Amino acid sequence: MTILVTGGAGFIGSNFILDWFARSDEPVLNIDKLTYAGNLQNLASVSARKEYFFFRLGIEETNKIARLLAAHSVRAIVNFAAESHVDRSISGPEPFFQTNVIGTLRLLEAAREYIESGEAPADFRFLHVSTDEVFGSLGPNAPAFRETNPFEPNSPYAASKAAADHAVRAYGETYGLPVLTTHCSNNYGPYQFPEKLIPLVILNAIGGKPLPIYGDGMQVRDWLHVSDHCSALRQVLAKGEPGETYNIGGNSELPNLAVVQAICAVLDQVRPLPSGKSYAQQITFVRDRPGHDRRYAINASKIAKKLGWTPASNFTDGIRSTVDWYLGNPAWVSAVTSGEYRDWIARQYA
Repeated sequence: MTILVTGGAGFIGSNFILDWFARSDEPVLNIDKLTYAGNLQNLASVSARKEYFFFRLGIEETNKIARLLAAHSVRAIVNFAAESHVDRSISGPEPFFQTNVIGTLRLLEAAREYIESGEAPADFRFLHVSTDEVFGSLGPNAPAFRETNPFEPNSPYAASKAAADHAVRAYGETYGLPVLTTHCSNNYGPYQFPEKLIPLVILNAIGGKPLPIYGDGMQVRDWLHVSDHCSALRQVLAKGEPGETYNIGGNSELPNLAVVQAICAVLDQVRPLPSGKSYAQQITFVRDRPGHDRRYAINASKIAKKLGWTPASNFTDGIRSTVDWYLGNPAWVSAVTSGEYRDWIARQYA
């Protein structure tokens, strides 16, 4: 038996594959289109394993994926493949709907063909990895998102993920596809492409550049270390009930400004500036982005009660280890922060 991971060269997908092989010898097929945020160097440590297979494919390539499913007796699809950066979705929405909606639809079709052919194992699962952003924005005192919250997406990215979630649910209801959906909070950790807040701030800080914070910096997010996300997904895949959705959170609700200040405090300790000043002096407030959600918060009581999962990391330790990782991997950083990335950052935070 084999699992098929889509988007496995991206941040969460590559961490999931590394985590999987740290605990299992079950083969993994990694399908990734290798767009700008996909990086096979993330998986260099497992690339020579006989249980690892990489195919450069988009999830919209239904026929090719259907053949892979049958040829490798795949028992589960874990779908990470997505365009995921809100800022980019505002600048150009169409790729987000092409990948996140049409791509997911075609991947579902490949799974349906596989099941209807009779070749799929009886315990086959389709695990769709989504986001808390589909639920919209919370007021400061509103209860955290539950799985039953209505979808109220406020960005093109969130809207595209909400549409994909609906498609997954519909395939479960209409065709009996054994689907599972997860909604996670903001991930952080190793291998995250540095257009996202935490790696962007780390790298800008040590590069002597401004640390851009949208608006007043009081937008609140629940921060989830990627290792905890991976452990939750393993539990959902092993024990989740088909047709169910599970919220995955880190129990670390913090405003963006506090996150940036925490990063600066760690850097002040591990790589102090020659001037003796704090990296926090580089904080710069920039114009807020359109439709910026004010607060996200996850109620993860369902996955705790039903599947026995809770996060193992706390934000203090997690952010320290994340800063250490980026400081300790300058070659990886240099490889991903050239060319198009620099142009994007210059345009976005001009």
